[in-house]
Amino acid sequence: MAGKWPSYRPFIITALIMATIVGLAIMVMDRSGDKGVEILLATPTTEIRVYVSGAVASPGVYTLKAGDRAVDAIEKAGGATPEADLDQINLAARLVDGGRLHIPKVGETGSPSGPSQKININTASLALLDTLPGIGEVRARNIIDYRTKNGPFQSIEDLKELKLIPSSTFEQVKDLITVR
Repeated sequence: MAGKWPSYRPFIITALIMATIVGLAIMVMDRSGDKGVEILLATPTTEIRVYVSGAVASPGVYTLKAGDRAVDAIEKAGGATPEADLDQINLAARLVDGGRLHIPKVGETGSPSGPSQKININTASLALLDTLPGIGEVRARNIIDYRTKNGPFQSIEDLKELKLIPSSTFEQVKDLITVR
């Protein structure tokens, strides 16, 4: 019997071959799925729109990134003009969607939040109305269509009473708009 393999020899060889095949398959599958760990650090890239007015090269509505500051909006508007009084504003202030940034001229009185800086819903363009929080292009178009057909608004509350905007939106914009 010495030198003779037992009768279960084919089973041992088959088991070893199968174990090798299974082991190799597991290694191949493990490696093919191992592409490394990819970590994506996503920073919010939400865009905001801000109306820049006053002493800048190109006043208008500009699209910026959430978190941008007043200085970024001024740069986007072509920079401040020589008569700009930048000491009256906080260049590091963060901007908000639908906000307005007014760059005063030297000697200009009144703060950016004063009544003269509010958006007049009787004369504002579609683009300017669209910058107001919660308004959007469709509501801005409805406001303009209404005033074109029916004449100027008598009060800012008309927007809510005429159901051109919901009460929740009115609460967001009431301090930003005027009829004068």
